[in-house]
Amino acid sequence: MLRRLANRPSSLFQRLMFSFTGVIIGVAIIGLVWVFLEAKATQRSRTFSENKAHTANIQAHLSDVGPDVARMLPVLAEIEANRVRMFQELDYHSHVRVRVWLHGRLIYNSAPQWPDRLPEVATRDAYSWVRWEAHDKAQDILVERSHEVDDEWMFSIGGVGFLLSSTIFSLPLLLIPAWLIVGIGLRPLRSIASSIAQRSDGDLTPLPDSIYRELSPLVDAINGLMARLSQRIEHEHEFLTDAAHELKTPLAAIQINAHVLLSRAGSEMAERCAEPAAGLRSGVARATHTVHQLLALERARAEPQLDHPCPQTDVAEFVRDRVAAAAHLAVQRNIEIEFHADGDGSVPLHLESMASAVDNLISNAIKYSPQDSRIAVRLHRIGHIYRLAIADQGPGIAPDLRDKVFERFYRVPGQEQSGSGLGLAIAERGAARNGGIIVLSDGDGGRGLTATIEFAGAAA
Repeated sequence: MLRRLANRPSSLFQRLMFSFTGVIIGVAIIGLVWVFLEAKATQRSRTFSENKAHTANIQAHLSDVGPDVARMLPVLAEIEANRVRMFQELDYHSHVRVRVWLHGRLIYNSAPQWPDRLPEVATRDAYSWVRWEAHDKAQDILVERSHEVDDEWMFSIGGVGFLLSSTIFSLPLLLIPAWLIVGIGLRPLRSIASSIAQRSDGDLTPLPDSIYRELSPLVDAINGLMARLSQRIEHEHEFLTDAAHELKTPLAAIQINAHVLLSRAGSEMAERCAEPAAGLRSGVARATHTVHQLLALERARAEPQLDHPCPQTDVAEFVRDRVAAAAHLAVQRNIEIEFHADGDGSVPLHLESMASAVDNLISNAIKYSPQDSRIAVRLHRIGHIYRLAIADQGPGIAPDLRDKVFERFYRVPGQEQSGSGLGLAIAERGAARNGGIIVLSDGDGGRGLTATIEFAGAAA
């Protein structure tokens, strides 16, 4: 599971969303820390102001009754009782201590159980306190009021929940717009990817310039790569075509000179050279055939000319002509070619490439069929789709090799017939140029091979 997750490609969308989420959470944490500190300072300041006001109020009540302990104590007890009742009604749990001195003698302490000095800084075992004194010098009455700073609520579940509630509720409201914005922002990138994915393997035309400054380097880099690939492919095509053309002349000269030499040799020399001469002719013929196949492959790979529309062609008549052109090869091996068409119609065809495809399939069927056998050529029309099937009675091709045989120069292991390994590659290119595909399957009755071209016409 972890290995699959590690091998999954990274997502730019997820990376941006996680970054947005991290920033939002980081800002929220900083905000919460600031709120905690600010609330704590505010609570202490408010407690200090409240403590100061209550101390002044107690001092005023005591000044009214005068420096008489018997009259002062009931007033202090009533003030404390009112405070306790008010705190209970408000559900306020902080503690308060009031102490009063008269002429330097302690006469009242509302919380005698607490120590004389209360902590002004919070510790693990105690809260912090604020303290205020009011001294009536005329009557020598000193009032001290200490008030506990109750900021523990901020660290309770309720306090933390209250402070986090705004962040929790606002998180979806922030992430949903961010999700939409990131998705819309990545749309031009997806558009470029879709434009490239829809292209054919031979389309190396430049991409249109992007209106977005951030995507311009990517588009320029892709266009630069396409330009270099196009130039390299063009150079390869030129080299292969030039080399093939250059080889045609010396091969023809070798064949002619060999024929002249053998024709001028005496009968005894001719008998001794018969076998080498046959090998020479066979080798030259095979090399010449390979050169012609290379030229045919290059013509099939050439890009179609958009300004030259393909001619409307009667498909049945076209196939019939290709069968007739291959008849002399079949006659040499006493092979019968049957042609059957169950539909007619005209479609735009690139004649040279389609003829090359059909010729190679028929010649392969003749080459690999045994003598005195039969080849069936059938043309079917289903709606606007044409299927041209060429079935032979040869050895066939194993299913696991049927994709590989379309590679250039690949030949099925164990074949006795000579060949260049280019025929099916040329046929596939020619069919593709006409918008078609070639499918290989078992022959009639499971014997031999059936090569089927499926097409619906092609653009020029």
